[in-house]
Amino acid sequence: MIMTAPGTALLLAAAPVGKGRLIDATRVLPTLAACPPASLTRTSSGTIVELADPVDQQTVLTRVRAAAATEGPLTLILAGQLHLDTRQRAIHLALARTTPATLRYTGLPWSWLASELKTRRPGTTTVLVDLVATADTWQSLRTEGLTLGQGISLHGRITPALPRNRVAVPAYLQAVAGVWRSGLTPPLAELHAKAAAHVVDDRALLLAVDPLAASAPARPAPAAPATSAEEDPLPSILAAARAGRHDQAEALAASWEGWTVRTYGPGSAQATHWLEVRADLAHLAGDAARSCELWMAAADARLTRHQAPDALEVEAAVDRAHHQWQAVRDAATARALGPGLVSLRRRVPGQRPGATEAVQRRLELLHTMPQAAAGGR
Repeated sequence: MIMTAPGTALLLAAAPVGKGRLIDATRVLPTLAACPPASLTRTSSGTIVELADPVDQQTVLTRVRAAAATEGPLTLILAGQLHLDTRQRAIHLALARTTPATLRYTGLPWSWLASELKTRRPGTTTVLVDLVATADTWQSLRTEGLTLGQGISLHGRITPALPRNRVAVPAYLQAVAGVWRSGLTPPLAELHAKAAAHVVDDRALLLAVDPLAASAPARPAPAAPATSAEEDPLPSILAAARAGRHDQAEALAASWEGWTVRTYGPGSAQATHWLEVRADLAHLAGDAARSCELWMAAADARLTRHQAPDALEVEAAVDRAHHQWQAVRDAATARALGPGLVSLRRRVPGQRPGATEAVQRRLELLHTMPQAAAGGR
């Protein structure tokens, strides 16, 4: 939805120069610059500020502070890498001259961003991120998550650093820019889903905090689960799962799914979201069969809502169901799930040539070798 009040978009892409660079952050800036300005600001008119590989934390803070002081809607887009100050356990966004030894003086503390944005009116700030985390930072994020405070929409992804000094690319933000360049400006939740589906990565930590979408609907709604309906429960659920408390995470997600079904109806976008969350939780718990089953249910729900078979979200759900089915090691279970996956693959062949035939071949092999392990294709 495009607002009429003037808005501001601040594009910040930064990473250390040399061997410390984990992501080619500035690579996304030309793509974003080619988008309609109204898409970036989510307003009919506004100002766009671009910071490419800045070197001074105070300069960046000044720009963030100025953007935060504007009265209209603010979109903050961040591409870069996160480091952990081990002494203070504080997360920093690395800048061009950041090194492990100078992190506290050359990186931008995440708490500074939160502090500058917390004074803004709730619901007027959107933050989109595509970030890579160092190994120790990644471990911290898996247990504690990453937020910017109440009233701020935070969407994006964080991934662990690639092995062997490989440099990542901001593919999530590139996918966001691709949607905007097509002339579409969908709601944030839909934009996030499209971008996340385009860059499927089992390692990624997906962020989807939207206080506006989580507010109560106009009609009377059933009581929400014990996490408040005005707060995003997903970070705490994922934290429980990554800490090994899989039963707790599944119970919470199932509770929220039940609430969304009662509130918005079976097959709604909100209910499908929680189906997909539960599918991810099953994957994290090592239950490939359950994850496959839930991803198939999510794909069916999207198709039932008349989403196109080649829609990114539909293809992603079927691709993930297929991937999880291949990981099922019990032959009987794999045989039971196979026909449903074949049916889905015929409707949603995806971008990978021969995917439908691969499912059929493996299913035939499972039937001819009833005592064999289900491994292989």
